[in-house]
Amino acid sequence: MRAETYRFHCTDGHHAVLDLAGRYLRARSDLRVEAMRVARGIMGRCAGRLDWSAWIVDVHDAAGRRVLILMFEEAGPALRAA
Repeated sequence: MRAETYRFHCTDGHHAVLDLAGRYLRARSDLRVEAMRVARGIMGRCAGRLDWSAWIVDVHDAAGRRVLILMFEEAGPALRAA
């Protein structure tokens, strides 16, 4: 498999965080780990405690094809509203 740029967009269906730059990965097998890293990063940067249960990382290849969907909850302990 050749290295490629992937975009890791995040959404809950109402709000979105778009990955305009993309991330260069050497192997497609690294997609899940990187998607988990992206989800954790967003959860960690957001002020306050939010319900992440509807959020996904929607990964697309350089041609715009969807290659992976990862629920934020799969990325580790979700931060929940109190």
